[in-house]
Amino acid sequence: METLTGKTLGELQTLVKDLGMPAFTAKQIFDWLYKKRVSSIDEMTNISQKHRGLLNIGLIFPTQHQTSADGTVKYLFKTSDGRAVETVFIPDKDRATLCVSSQAGCKMNCLFCTTGKQGFHGQLSAGEILNQILSIPESDQLTNLVFMGMGEPLDNTDEVLKVLDILTAEEGFAWSPKRITVSSVGIIPGLKRLLDESRVHVAISLHSPFPAERLSLMPIEKACPMQDVLELVSRYDFAHQRRLSFEYICFGGLNDTPKHSLALAQLLRNIPYARVNLINYHPAAGVNLPASNPSAMVAFRDSLNSKGIISTIRASRGEDILAACGMLSATARDEFNHPMRVSSI
Repeated sequence: METLTGKTLGELQTLVKDLGMPAFTAKQIFDWLYKKRVSSIDEMTNISQKHRGLLNIGLIFPTQHQTSADGTVKYLFKTSDGRAVETVFIPDKDRATLCVSSQAGCKMNCLFCTTGKQGFHGQLSAGEILNQILSIPESDQLTNLVFMGMGEPLDNTDEVLKVLDILTAEEGFAWSPKRITVSSVGIIPGLKRLLDESRVHVAISLHSPFPAERLSLMPIEKACPMQDVLELVSRYDFAHQRRLSFEYICFGGLNDTPKHSLALAQLLRNIPYARVNLINYHPAAGVNLPASNPSAMVAFRDSLNSKGIISTIRASRGEDILAACGMLSATARDEFNHPMRVSSI
């Protein structure tokens, strides 16, 4: 039985041909999956019952969830082969953002990130990524999507680009690329493909303007130096709808000093329209890094703004349920409060 969720229109066209179904059936299935968002194969009423028997939507619902005091909800999924993945729903006034995972665990091993400490447990397929969007109770409320959950999206570029294609296809979700942000540590081959093959917003994890210091925090600096990343993004136009931002976790006394704000402004001076998002550090077990204090972060933000670099401080959400930036780690230690149904449709 063929699983449908995650397939592009081109893949569905190949599938229906292989199954001996009429060619036009591919567009019908694509519409049912991503525009109508059906959860049962029997709802595809213009597909013959015989052909429906060959197909499986393949949704897997979250097994557990936790709700933060601030309304953030963290969901735990188990993939069909048993890997654990976390996804975070963040409601905020007129916005409803879902933070999705692209891998089970992560290879990047950034010093400050809890996800990296659990190691890498496999790539998520396009279907497993889309499943996070389609199977949560708030699916129909979503206004924005960020690839900032578990894993490095551009270490799984093929599947992430497939998801972006489905999300922005007129026959699919028909979302504007302005509703989607992909965050990356700066894997250059994948970043170039993302910039060339999509129009979504891009966020680059930076965390220090000094190469040696960044390397001590982020091993990727050795293979993909920030200077090379900046040279790449400088070739693209961010003057209009598309946004480029740099993520900067603040560590007390380590990277939040006046020296750092000056160097960061110098580093980004030739990247027009770039902005910097300052992020609170959420301590990872066994890591001796201090969190920046609020006054230091405000001073850092104000210093960047005074030098012409747009900078904001991102509000932390879901810290009490380990759902904030860098805290996701779907391991056996997780004991969620609320079991939910698991189903494959």
